[in-house]
Amino acid sequence: MSTTRRTFLKGTAATAAALSAPAILGKAAAADPIKLVSILDQSGGLDIYGRPMVAATEMAVAEINEAGGLLGRQVDLTMYDPQSTIQLYTQYATQAAASDRADVVHAGITSASREAIRPTLGRFQTLYFYNVQYEGGVCDRNVFCTGSTPAHTVEKLVPHVMKKWGKKVYIVAADYNYGQIIADWVQKFVKEQGGETVAVEFFPLDVTNFGPTIQKIQAADPDLVWSALVGGAHISFYRQYAAAGMKGNIPVASTTFGLGNEHQSISAEEGNGMLTSYTYFQELDNPVNQAFVKRFQERNGGADAPYLNELAVRSYEGIHLWAEGVKKAGTLDRMAVIEALETPVSYNGPSGTIAIEPKSHHATLNAYIAEVQDQKFNVIESFPDQDPKDTMLVCDLEKNPTEAKFYFENGLKAAGIE
Repeated sequence: MSTTRRTFLKGTAATAAALSAPAILGKAAAADPIKLVSILDQSGGLDIYGRPMVAATEMAVAEINEAGGLLGRQVDLTMYDPQSTIQLYTQYATQAAASDRADVVHAGITSASREAIRPTLGRFQTLYFYNVQYEGGVCDRNVFCTGSTPAHTVEKLVPHVMKKWGKKVYIVAADYNYGQIIADWVQKFVKEQGGETVAVEFFPLDVTNFGPTIQKIQAADPDLVWSALVGGAHISFYRQYAAAGMKGNIPVASTTFGLGNEHQSISAEEGNGMLTSYTYFQELDNPVNQAFVKRFQERNGGADAPYLNELAVRSYEGIHLWAEGVKKAGTLDRMAVIEALETPVSYNGPSGTIAIEPKSHHATLNAYIAEVQDQKFNVIESFPDQDPKDTMLVCDLEKNPTEAKFYFENGLKAAGIE
C-alpha cells in the first residue's frame, strides 16, 4: 500500500489543465494500481472523529492488498487532511478527481463537507462513498452512504429512553445541519410516543460554557436530556453537567456521544448511565468483530490503539463494500461498479451484515442500544437489518436514476415534520 499526504499546492497545474480539458480524463492502464483517495480530518476541530476513521481506512486497504488486491491490481491509497476546513475539502475533491484520477473517493465527515465534495465528484463522474452517520436525505446515483441515519438509531433510542425515564425531553444540539435536523427527528419521535419536548437549544461547535443551559435544564425539570452535541469543545457539557450534580437527577441520551470517543475523555463517574444508539460498538460480542478489534489493535499500537466507534467501522466496511462491488463488476468502470452494488452487494463485517439498499444507495444495517459503563459500552438491545426508511421516503433511484439532490426540508416534510 502506498500512502501519501499531499498538499493541494502539489499538482495545481495538472488540476488546472484537467479542468480545461474537453473530456473526462481516462483511467490508468490496467497494470497501474487502483487509485483510492481518502479525504478525512486529521487536524482541526473534527480530528477526534477523523483520526480513527483514517486508521480504519488504512487497515481496510492494507487487508485488500494483502489478499492480492482487486482484479489482480494493488490499491494505492492517497490521503488528504482538509484540517476541518470546507475550502480544503473542495480543493482536495478536485485534486482527487482531476489530477489523481481516483477510481473512488471515500471522504467527508460533516454534511457541509459532503455537500462540498458531492457536486464536484459528480461533475467529474468519480464514484463517491460517504461513510458517516448523518441526517439522511442524499439521493444521488453516484454516491453511496454507508453510515446510519435517524431511522437506524434515533427511532430506536427515543422510545427506549422514554419508557425508561419519562416523556418530557430537553434537547441540546450542535448548531449545524446534523444537529438541527436530528433535533427535528427527535421531536417527531417524542411526539409519536406521546411525549413533550420542553425546549431545544443549539450551540456553535466552539462553545465550551454550558453553565447557563444547565441552569435552564434545572428550571425546566425534564425527565431526560437528549444530546446531539458534537466535537471536542462540546465534551465540556458532560463534565459541567456532572459537576453540577445533574447526571444523577436527569439522565442523558445521545446518538452523538461516543462518536469522538467522548466516553473515554470524561471520567467513568461523569459518563456512567448514559444511553446511546449506533450501528456499531467495539464491545459487540461476535467472532467477526472480536477478530477485527484484535487485528486493529495489533496494527495500531496495541493498548494505545484508538477506540473503534461507528465512524471508524463505517470507513472500514465502506471500503470493503466498494471492493465487493468491484469484484462483482469485474471492472473499475464506474457505472458497472454502481450497477453491481445495486444488485445489491453485501459485506459481513464487524458490525454484522451491511448491504446497499438499491433505491436510496444507503445501507441496511444492524442497530444497537448501549449503556455507558466504566468508559465502555454495554450493548443491551439489538435491531437486525434496519433499512434507511427516512431517506427511502424521498429517494427512489430505480425510478429516477438521474437524481442528484440532497433532500433536506423535503425529507422532513415527507416524514410529517413541518
